[in-house]
Amino acid sequence: MLRLIAVISSVSLTVLAFRMASTVHARVRSPLSSPVLVATAGIMAILAASGVDYASYRSGTELLTELLGPATAALAVPLYKHRRTLLVHLMPAVAGVLCGAVATLISAVALAAGLGLAPVVVRSLGIKSVTASIAIELAAIVGGNPALTVALVVATGILGAMLGPWLLDRTGVNDPVARGLAYGTVALGIGTAQAAAEGEIQGAVAGIAMGIAAVVVSMSAPVLLPWLMQLLI
Repeated sequence: MLRLIAVISSVSLTVLAFRMASTVHARVRSPLSSPVLVATAGIMAILAASGVDYASYRSGTELLTELLGPATAALAVPLYKHRRTLLVHLMPAVAGVLCGAVATLISAVALAAGLGLAPVVVRSLGIKSVTASIAIELAAIVGGNPALTVALVVATGILGAMLGPWLLDRTGVNDPVARGLAYGTVALGIGTAQAAAEGEIQGAVAGIAMGIAAVVVSMSAPVLLPWLMQLLI
């Protein structure tokens, strides 16, 4: 019974926080009013004020976590509906994801090394643009810190969803395929959710880009990271 109450409370808090954050964003259009950012900050404040530890809250939201799989698979529906559009842009899209994934890795490592961060931080930051489950395994291979890497992955997704729409609008990137590629390649699952909120094509393309980017980074990081570390540090 207590377990059921905990699940209902955690899920209700999460849904309510995101709903209220979406309402705020609809009224105040700003990168700082991103629903993901506002909802995350709101939940953190409520947990801190109520004395509920994160572990308890997380265990109560396992149901939502398990639904991520079906939600991701559901992206296949708009993907199939718009398959003709996607096939037309297939080669440029794949090339864009390949270049974007590698460029993200190189730029992150170069920036971290330029700031004089510790080598373990540099390695962890270099693989931030893959999903958390892959990042944990990849961190052990390249010598990063798994816990730090996961935190960076989450932060990357939140920042991507927060600043992505604003940056793409300011730079005049309005094509749905291009926007979907940007979200999926850089901002991962959270970015894919943002892309799906914009439109079916954006969401479908972002889902594909997220998967391809994860493969590219997983294959290139063990080779590129040691070379970059020797070159920059």
